[in-house]
Amino acid sequence: MAYEFKFPDVGEGIAEGELVEWIVKEGDDIKEHDPIAKVETDKAVVDIPSPKSGKILKLNFKEGETVKVGETLAVIGEEGEKVEETKEKKIEEKKEVKEEIKEEPKKEKRKTTSVVGDLEESDEEFKVEETKKETKEKKKVLATPSIRKLAKELNVDISTLEGTGQGGRVVEEDIKKASKGEVPVEIEEKKEIKVTKKYDLYGYVDRIPLKGIRKTIADNMMRAVNEVAHVTSMDEIDITELSDVRKVQKEVAEKKGIKLTFLPYIIKALIHAIKSYPIVNSSIQGEEIIIKKYYNFGIAVDTENGLIVPVVKGVDQKGILDLAKEIKELADKTKERKVDLGDLKGGTFTITNYGSIGGSYGTPIVNYPEAAILGLGRAKDIPRVVDGKIVIRKILPISVTFDHRIFDGATTSRFMNELKKYLEDPSLSIVED
Repeated sequence: MAYEFKFPDVGEGIAEGELVEWIVKEGDDIKEHDPIAKVETDKAVVDIPSPKSGKILKLNFKEGETVKVGETLAVIGEEGEKVEETKEKKIEEKKEVKEEIKEEPKKEKRKTTSVVGDLEESDEEFKVEETKKETKEKKKVLATPSIRKLAKELNVDISTLEGTGQGGRVVEEDIKKASKGEVPVEIEEKKEIKVTKKYDLYGYVDRIPLKGIRKTIADNMMRAVNEVAHVTSMDEIDITELSDVRKVQKEVAEKKGIKLTFLPYIIKALIHAIKSYPIVNSSIQGEEIIIKKYYNFGIAVDTENGLIVPVVKGVDQKGILDLAKEIKELADKTKERKVDLGDLKGGTFTITNYGSIGGSYGTPIVNYPEAAILGLGRAKDIPRVVDGKIVIRKILPISVTFDHRIFDGATTSRFMNELKKYLEDPSLSIVED
């Protein structure tokens, strides 16, 4: 009997992914654990392995389409085995939509007047979208007996809920939100052709689907803005002495094939500053502030697809050169879209270096659910007054955005002063490697 391979949850609570590439085609023989497709989800592209050996009978999605967890990705079976009609329903629906478009009589071109003059309509000015929505029938849901009992007590129809737990499981928070009227009845998309014009009132436009990494970033940013009370403090740090130290160690690093930037030194200084003010390394969970006793720093990486934040784990246990090597390796994997999902999770504090592109100050958004983020500007040689004389010093502008629910501006200022202390005098602790 043919086996329907349903798209699995490849991360923690992943709901969907974009099919980037099929590695196999219909008719291919496949062995268990061999990769069959590449799917982009949660800012990473991952290989999807086959759960069994057999022949690929059907591929249910096209490259570029979004696959939801639980939908049949492919059908695997034996030579000559037939795919049941019900298993091809999704594919047939797509064909019907295409046929509808083909059979539609060609319309005469006509002109539409806008504020910039006449715009001639053409076949290229239209695209097909799936938009119509309707109430979905009751369905089976994953939930423990205690959750079902709670739903009954609060008079909540559990079959109308979309669970937020692992694998779509309904959890206590889902029931409580529904009892307060915060969760609408689940809706299902139904295919309908909609004509979308490629111009607006003022002229021609391009329409770019908000999906993949860009959609993930958009969702995360809105969540952070809605959940975090953002405040940003700014300061300058004199890293002249640190720059001299780096020049010496840079030569040693190059002989080992390691590119040594200022970032590992900043991480070392951050560890000392955070240990002095542990609240900076925390997050809010419900009615509690959770102070982390481990130090995993996210490093924002600028890629062609958007900003991605891989996490360097256990930074307090690594030396300057080890940090430099790991940061470079993670950044390269991230830019090549080969970073592992595990490397994108578990962060306690984030660093974003917009100074590598240009600019001095910024107001970075906290990487939710963390409590703070450090923004680094471009270090510049600037005249400063030292001991009554004007001298040239290398100045690093910094910005720290923090969650005002967790700690205040006074704590942030003291934290930044501690960071300055270690960066302005590298002999204190950060040159032990």
